[in-house]
Amino acid sequence: MPTNLGLRPPEPGSVPGAAKAPEALRESGLFHQLIELGALDAGVVLPGRYVDDDSTRESGHVRNEDALVEHGRRLAKRLEMILDAGNVPLVIGGDCSILLGVGVALARRGRTGLMHVDGHTDFRHPGNSDECASVAGEDLAAAVGSHWPAIADIDGLGPYFPPQRVVHIGHRDNDGEGTEARQKLGLVLSAREATSQTPASVATAAQAVAHPGYWLQVDVDVLDPSVMPAVDSPDSGGFMVEQLTQLLKLLAPGALGASVTVFDPDLDPDGRYARVVTDLIVGGLAHLGTAVYNAR
Repeated sequence: MPTNLGLRPPEPGSVPGAAKAPEALRESGLFHQLIELGALDAGVVLPGRYVDDDSTRESGHVRNEDALVEHGRRLAKRLEMILDAGNVPLVIGGDCSILLGVGVALARRGRTGLMHVDGHTDFRHPGNSDECASVAGEDLAAAVGSHWPAIADIDGLGPYFPPQRVVHIGHRDNDGEGTEARQKLGLVLSAREATSQTPASVATAAQAVAHPGYWLQVDVDVLDPSVMPAVDSPDSGGFMVEQLTQLLKLLAPGALGASVTVFDPDLDPDGRYARVVTDLIVGGLAHLGTAVYNAR
């Protein structure tokens, strides 16, 4: 899912680099390693053209809204094909606006829980901010129905995830929407709270809320910028790579699928951080879905 549609431009007239992530990760060996583990390459869902529309966008709309919704519908169709075939989808982003397409696909199938592992709550919405524009900072709010209907109720399917079955892990203590997220979601743990516990205790608490068969969304800015600076909004106080890998190992088997987002190759000129993301995905998600599908 090589999309950057949900991100703000890094500077006026430019486009974010997150759309390059799938090919940068392919170059780093990710696809080869996953295929060696038995994965199938299910292809690419191409997005529409990114437009820096800040000067022309009407109020009440997010950036690249039409293209973003259409891309979400096409992702949903692809995911439904994969799930109908009995396979476990792993979606490589791109930015985390792809959660909307994931949500549409799962809502059509009866709705599931959600594990949202992210360095930000992504809970900005029109009720708490006058700055709504970039869905990559608003995807979780939209996914539980707290946003404009154009993105939160695509095809009348919102909310895509029941809020009481949503777990968020990883925001920093200064996140402006953290308090509201705690009030509305099933479980919210900051990075500080999560890393002060064992991965096993975090996973146990999270799975009790989301229940097996959840979707696992991982935004790599949950990592501390000392180990992952190649993201558009790095904030100190995040996970170390081994901490996150161990947590994902515990969460992945109970997931029916996962998505990994927000790595920006434009901020990784020599490819070293692409290798970090590759190792994280292979090490943390190799057993994605095994508990869910083996139980069927």
